[in-house]
Amino acid sequence: MSDSKVTKEELDKLVDLAIKSKDYAHVPYSNFRVGAALMGVDGKIYTGCNVENASYGLTICAERTAYTKAVSEGTKEYKAIVVTTDVIDRFITPCGACRQFGIEFGDFEVYCVKPDKTIFKTSSSQLLPGSFTIKDLEAQSAQK
Repeated sequence: MSDSKVTKEELDKLVDLAIKSKDYAHVPYSNFRVGAALMGVDGKIYTGCNVENASYGLTICAERTAYTKAVSEGTKEYKAIVVTTDVIDRFITPCGACRQFGIEFGDFEVYCVKPDKTIFKTSSSQLLPGSFTIKDLEAQSAQK
């Protein structure tokens, strides 16, 4: 995992921004709001919300929105991502697609947050053990 750890102050800011991001969610079908806040190793923060589409396969998750915003602005190394929903009785973790999308950029902290701001901390590699990454592609190329 990245040596960069978020401070208490950084985590508090990420949590607040992720919660605020839910306000922008476009969820006319599921009404399941998700907000995310992603911090680059440089300290810059990228937020995201989920955006649903009548063609369900085109829906994009909050996490992937944040990753895409970060990459499109040149940031590909992360300290942490915070993901929050309105579910109160359990922690909601990133979906499989978001787990794969995140591990593409390395091992970093992942915080799942309930509306009352209680936190479950994990990491991108813990969420996707046995992940498929560029190392697997490089191993195939090395065998040729």
